[in-house]
Amino acid sequence: MYRIVSSLILYSSIPGDSILKEMASIYRDLNTEDKASLTERCYKEVKRILDLSTDYGFDRNLWQNYLTFAIITDLNSFSLTAEGNGAAEGGSVNTFALNDFHQFRELFHYDFKPLEEQLGINCFSILTDYHAIAKHEELYDRTVSEIVCSLSFKLDQCKSDEEFFQLISGHYKNYGAGMFGMNRAFRIKGTGDSLAFIPVSNPDSIKLSDLVGYERQKETLCANTEAFVKGNKANNVLLYGDAGTGKSSSIKAVVNEYFDQGLRMIEIYKDQFSDLSNVIARLKKRNYRFMIYIDDLSFEENEVEYKFLKAVIEGGVEKRPDNILIYATSNRRHLIKETWKDRNDMEFDGDVHRSETMEEKLSLSSRFGVMISYPNPKRQEYHDIVVQLAKRAGIDMDEKELLLKADQWEIRHGGVSGRCAQQFITDLSGRVSLG
Repeated sequence: MYRIVSSLILYSSIPGDSILKEMASIYRDLNTEDKASLTERCYKEVKRILDLSTDYGFDRNLWQNYLTFAIITDLNSFSLTAEGNGAAEGGSVNTFALNDFHQFRELFHYDFKPLEEQLGINCFSILTDYHAIAKHEELYDRTVSEIVCSLSFKLDQCKSDEEFFQLISGHYKNYGAGMFGMNRAFRIKGTGDSLAFIPVSNPDSIKLSDLVGYERQKETLCANTEAFVKGNKANNVLLYGDAGTGKSSSIKAVVNEYFDQGLRMIEIYKDQFSDLSNVIARLKKRNYRFMIYIDDLSFEENEVEYKFLKAVIEGGVEKRPDNILIYATSNRRHLIKETWKDRNDMEFDGDVHRSETMEEKLSLSSRFGVMISYPNPKRQEYHDIVVQLAKRAGIDMDEKELLLKADQWEIRHGGVSGRCAQQFITDLSGRVSLG
C-alpha cells in the first residue's frame, strides 16, 4: 500500500494525517515495528473510518466509502478544473488524473488479509462488509450519504481506469469538488487564515410546497433565485415582516429547491461580519452560486457592524462577485434602530431635514434590490393554514372544533402567524398520538 499511495500525484494533497496516509505508513513499518504497536495503529484508523461513516451515514464497504469521500472532497488542479464543466478533452492534467485513478482502483480492491493474518486481527474484513444496525438520519445529511454510497458502488464496478476517470469527472461536473459538492448549507468557523466552512450535518429539509400561503412572496423569491442560479442578473434580498411568518423557512426551502442547480448557503452571524470580505474571497472563484444568509438582521443604535455589510453589498474597491448574493431576514424593514436625535437638524420652517446620520442608517435597507414583506396572516388565512397543516398531519377532527381550538391557542401564544399555527398542530398531534 505504501508504494501505491506514494505514486499519487494530484491526490497526494490529501492531508498528511489522513486515514489513507496513516495506513500507508503502517505498511511501510510492518517489518520494523512490533506487532502490538502496529495493531494499535490499525485500530486507531479503523475507529476513524467508523466515526466518518457514522457522521455521513455510510454502509456496506466502509473502506471504499472512505476512499470515494477522500477523492471527491480533495481540491486539486484536476478537481477544480472539472468542477461544473467536467474534464476537458486533451488536457494534460488528465494524464496525471488517470495515473492516480489507477492507484485508487488498486486501493478499492486492496487485499487486507495478509496484514490481518500477520497481526492476528480481522477488523478490515468487517469494514469491507459492514452492516449497520440502524442509521439515524437526524445525525447526518442524507443527500451526502446517498451521493457517496452511490458513487462508491459504481466505482467498485469499474472495469478500467478510463471508466473510473469518467465517473469521477462526471461527479465534479454535476456536483463540484470538495465539501461544497455534497452539502447545501454551511456555517463559518474561525477567522482570517483559519476561517473554515463547516457543513450543516442535518439541514432543514423543508420544501416550498410545505409552506402554506404567501404565494406572491414565494414567487418573487424564486424568480430572483432562479435568475441567480442561471447566471443572470439578480438582486440581494431582504425578507422582512412579523415574527413567525415563514421568512427563514422560505429561504431554506429555496436552497433545497435549487441545490441541484449549484446553489449553496453560507449562514453567518452579526459578530462575523468583519470576516465577510474574507468569506467572499474564498468563494468567488468556485463554480457555485452562493447565498450568504443572515437571519434576524437588525442593529441597535450603537452597533456599527452594519458598515461591514454595507461595504460588501455595494461598495469598496473590489466589485462583489457575480456568484454571491446576500439573503437576509428581519422583523424590521429599516434594519438599524433610528432615534429622534438622528433627526435633530431642522430647517427654518420646522420641516424635518434628514441628517447624514439617518441617511447612512437607512441606506443599508436600500441596498437590497428585492424587499419582500411577510405580514401576519389575517384570521381567515390563519384558519386556512391550520386546516392545511392538520390534513398533512393526519388529524381527523371536525373543522369547527379544530378552528375553535386554534383560536384559543393563538390567544395564549402571541397572535396569529404561520409559526403559531404549526405549533398548535404539533401540540395537537402529540395529544392525539397519546390517545
